[in-house]
Amino acid sequence: MGLIDYLKTQLLEIIQWEDDSRDTISWRFPDQDKEIKRGAQLIVRESQTAQFIYAGAFGDTFGPGTHSLVTDNIPILSTLKGWKYGFESPFKADVYFVNTRLFTGNKWGTSNPIMLRDADFGIVRARAFGTYDFKVVDVKTFLKEVAGTDAHFRLEEFQDTMRSRLVSAFTDALASSKVPVLDIATRYTELGEALLPVLNPILTAKYGLELGSFIVENVSVPPEVEQAIDKRSSMAAIGNLNDYVKLQFAESLGKNQGTGTAGSAAELAMGFGLAGQLMNQPGGMLGGPQGTPPAAPTAPSGGAAASAMPELLSPAEVAQKLGVGEADVLSSLADGSLKGKKIGSQWRITKQALEEFLKS
Repeated sequence: MGLIDYLKTQLLEIIQWEDDSRDTISWRFPDQDKEIKRGAQLIVRESQTAQFIYAGAFGDTFGPGTHSLVTDNIPILSTLKGWKYGFESPFKADVYFVNTRLFTGNKWGTSNPIMLRDADFGIVRARAFGTYDFKVVDVKTFLKEVAGTDAHFRLEEFQDTMRSRLVSAFTDALASSKVPVLDIATRYTELGEALLPVLNPILTAKYGLELGSFIVENVSVPPEVEQAIDKRSSMAAIGNLNDYVKLQFAESLGKNQGTGTAGSAAELAMGFGLAGQLMNQPGGMLGGPQGTPPAAPTAPSGGAAASAMPELLSPAEVAQKLGVGEADVLSSLADGSLKGKKIGSQWRITKQALEEFLKS
């Protein structure tokens, strides 16, 4: 091999990055201790930026296109190298290619619950997750603060830092917005759009990055809060609680008919009292035309049927009358010492049952 051929193998004539990955943010051109010759071709493809670094200082920056490395194209390097009369001799420099395309579908989420003050439920804990898109907009800041001297900087290396920054900003925004937990689901898009002008100035200044979108996919609350929301929805579906109680009693009576086993005296009294009320209503279900008194119900032999529905008390009302806690009343209902009727998840106690409990 002649001297000329040997020198050619030691000089870089074409510098380019043929990126075939989807997760590389920056990549350093492997010069293998070779020098860059005068007039070498620098090829920068779309969605790429090439950044020269010489002796630890930022040199010239090149956007998409084919660039001949001559004195006029590298004024900063010429100054750093001290070329008084132009670029004549080969030189060494690091060339970093930065991917400036939009990186989409990156996931974020809260590792710990967010404490929120809610108007409906008081202090609640909420978790959230979603996705975001970002791109590099300041190559020098990104290389200096994020990639450093990493020869092949991938997306996964920055995700943890990015996630913690996003979650912190999201927490502050959600807490200050004072949006009720029940309404957050209807404001996912609004929250995401509101966060962009808050996050982008911070990310650009600190990391040289910019968010293209920030999407909130879900905000969840603990199971006990979900149960409270379900109960509230159930009550809204029920509507009038008094009508619901009557319906439950009527269905209970229908189930007991023909089984050969009669309910307790209190249940029968409630049932006949309910029937009396329904029949006394104008045009009621069990009565005749309006104004026509229905026939009085016949009480079962040996039984004592009330002519009117007995007074019903809730466990809280019984506790208030007895001067004890509601938990004590529920315990007595559970062990049977206090008689009551459970409708769905709610207990009801007749005044007569309370009096018998006090006598025992």
